[in-house]
Amino acid sequence: MNEWLGGAAVAVIGLAGGIAVGSAFVALLTVLDLVPRLVQLARANRRSGVFESAIVAGVLYWTCADLFGFGLRLPAALLVIPAVFQGVFVGMLAAALTEVLNVIPILAKRLKLDPYLFALLMAMVLGKVAGSLLDWLVFRPD
Repeated sequence: MNEWLGGAAVAVIGLAGGIAVGSAFVALLTVLDLVPRLVQLARANRRSGVFESAIVAGVLYWTCADLFGFGLRLPAALLVIPAVFQGVFVGMLAAALTEVLNVIPILAKRLKLDPYLFALLMAMVLGKVAGSLLDWLVFRPD
């Protein structure tokens, strides 16, 4: 009986966490107007459903891949293409978030780093790249 209750508690907590993360993701996409901006930048007004479908398909695939432990078994050379698309998406999401919140200009003014704004941006970009490479190559050598 205790095992059943423990399993039910884990299931409820997992479902609640998934709903919270999913709602936050959808709220972030909605608040930042990410899809309409992408459609506008790509000048693909008639194909906005393709962008939305791509996001939904990606979320469903990666949820199933994480939940059931499967993935694409491709040679490393072919993984460059999905990695670039994933990096572009994450970068655009981060850029949209910073644009909406005006984080970088506020940070630069408060720390009196206006003359060093380019160096600050480059440090952020290079730090993100270095951290990602360290995580990918050193800390997760699958």
